[in-house]
Amino acid sequence: MCGRYVIAKTPGQLALEFDAEVDETLDGDDLRANWNTAPTQTVPILLERLDDQGTLHRELHAARWGLVPSWAKDITVGSKMFNARSETVLEKPSFRSAIKSRRCAIPADGYYEWLAPADGSKGKGKKQPYFVHPPEGRMIWFAGIYEWWKVPEGQLEGAREGQTRSGKEGESQWLLSCSILTCEAPDADSGNEHLAALGNLHNRLPMGMTSDLVPEWISLDKDRTRDLVARAISEAYDVAAQWRMHPVTKDVGSVAVQGPHLVEPLNTLL
Repeated sequence: MCGRYVIAKTPGQLALEFDAEVDETLDGDDLRANWNTAPTQTVPILLERLDDQGTLHRELHAARWGLVPSWAKDITVGSKMFNARSETVLEKPSFRSAIKSRRCAIPADGYYEWLAPADGSKGKGKKQPYFVHPPEGRMIWFAGIYEWWKVPEGQLEGAREGQTRSGKEGESQWLLSCSILTCEAPDADSGNEHLAALGNLHNRLPMGMTSDLVPEWISLDKDRTRDLVARAISEAYDVAAQWRMHPVTKDVGSVAVQGPHLVEPLNTLL
């Protein structure tokens, strides 16, 4: 799974790789770096859309992390839908509409995962957090989905800044939300040491995409949905094999804690 990640690049930096436009909800380059991104917070996502003239745009938007289905009665539904299992995303009612026509790419500098003690003991403070990231400051582009939700009267206060838009003529508010796809983690006995480490870390893996797949994934083509999901799953291990991981401070366990020190290797902290 992926329940906490880092997005420290500015919207302008993120837009460059795929020649995207930055939506006004991201305030240009002013979006604050988030070293401890948690569900329900505002995150950037890359998507494609057609304007009223039929022109296709590739855009970076602000969205709520934790998908709120269009039929939801309450915004809190999304607090547990920050991940979507790739094996069931095509059939599960919460995700099957979004995966067909509302696919997005969710950028991250890396993500956090917690390793349980070898003796199997559980409890707060006993798991060791790790930071998983690509080398040399490269980005992860997670396979994601997004959804628009018409905010019921009286529920607007549940949304955070940048997550909502006014409808036509301002008669309603719409919330943009997203979820990250996951797949089964690699075998802990994998011949690739990096995949083996990820397999030992957790039984689920957030699905990163190659730069070649990203434009195809976010396309509006509904007919290729099943093939694109299959391709994303088949390429996920190749992408993850490039990632590295190291233990970090347990301070990351508190969503209130921010700063680049959270991703520093544990043995370098004073």
